[in-house]
Amino acid sequence: MSARHKILVVDDEDDVAQLIRQKFRRQIRDGQYEFVFAQNGVEALAKLAGYPDIDLVFSDINMPEMDGLTLLTKITENSPLLKTVIISAYGDMQNIRTAMNRGAFDFICKPFDFEDFEQTLAKALRTVEQIKGTLQAIQENDILKMYVDDSVLRFMCCKEYEASLSSTETIEASILFADICGFTAISEREPPDAVINLLNRYFDIMVQAIIAEGGYVDKFMGDAVLAVFRNDDHLARALRAALTINRHTQAAVDYISGVQTALPKVSVGVNTGEVICGNVGSATLRRFDFTVIGDVVNTAQRLQSVAQPGQILITQRTHEKAGAGFMCREIGEVALKNKANLVRVFEVAG
Repeated sequence: MSARHKILVVDDEDDVAQLIRQKFRRQIRDGQYEFVFAQNGVEALAKLAGYPDIDLVFSDINMPEMDGLTLLTKITENSPLLKTVIISAYGDMQNIRTAMNRGAFDFICKPFDFEDFEQTLAKALRTVEQIKGTLQAIQENDILKMYVDDSVLRFMCCKEYEASLSSTETIEASILFADICGFTAISEREPPDAVINLLNRYFDIMVQAIIAEGGYVDKFMGDAVLAVFRNDDHLARALRAALTINRHTQAAVDYISGVQTALPKVSVGVNTGEVICGNVGSATLRRFDFTVIGDVVNTAQRLQSVAQPGQILITQRTHEKAGAGFMCREIGEVALKNKANLVRVFEVAG
C-alpha cells in the first residue's frame, strides 16, 4: 500500500532517522507516513528529484556540503508549493528569522520534543492537503474550458481557488501575546546592530519559554510575539510560559551602549477560548499564512497593550478558568480597544 504522505527529513545526525522511524513506527506500518532521509542539502535535492511526490520537508540548518538555509532557498525557487519546516537549536534565532523570511513554513527545536514535532507535522500536512485541493480544482477547471463560456469560467476559477484556501477549523486554545516595552525608543537612539542583537536576544528568551511549555510561535510581529497553546492544560502552560518570560527578561541586565545598562521589560496578555485556524492572506498574491484569528486573539493583544512593563494581564473569565494554581491580583476594570464595556482584568503574579 502506498503511503498517504511522504516526508523528507534532512539532517546529518545519524540517530535522527532512527528516532523518527521508532516514534512513527505505527504510522509507517499503517501506510499513513513514508519518511525519506538525506544528510545534507545536496543529497536532499537529489531525493526531491527522485521522489516528486514528497509532500513536506524537515531540514536542519547546520549541515556539510549544503546547509539548510541554502536548501530552503533552492526549494522556494524550484518548488514554491513545497512546505519546509526548519529544525534548529535554541541558539539559532538569527537563522530562524532568516529562514522564516525565506519562506519556511515553521520551525522546531532540538533536542526533539516529539509531541511538538507531531503537532507541527499535522499542521503542515493540513496545509499540504489544502494546496492539493486547490491544484485539483485548477486541473478540473482546465477540463471545463472545453464546455463552459470563458466569462463564467473565470468566475468559477476564482471562487474555487478562494474556497479551497478558506477552509477553517475552530479549536480551544490559549493565546499569549508578549511585547517589548519601549523598544521603539531604543531603536531610535541605538546603533542598528545593537538593536537587532537585543531583539533577537529577547525573542530567544520568549521562544525557549514557549517551546518548553509545548506552545508554538504563530508569528513575530515587529518587537512582539504571538504564541498559541492547545490540547491538554493549554491555559496553565500558557501562563507558566508567560511567567518564565517575565522572570527571565526582568533579570536581564546588559550594556546596549556606554550609558544604558538596564534592559527593557516585557508586557504580556494571555487569553483563552475558541479561536479560528485557517489560511489568511491574498489570493491575488497566492500568499497565505496558516494562523489563528478571533476575539480571543484580539483580546490577548489588547490586554498586552494596557499592561505595564513586567505585567501579565488576563480577563476575569480566564482568571476563573486558571483556578487556584496561580496567584493573581485584581487590577480593576479597564477600557480595551473596540470593547463596548469595561473589562475586569487581573495580574498574574506567580
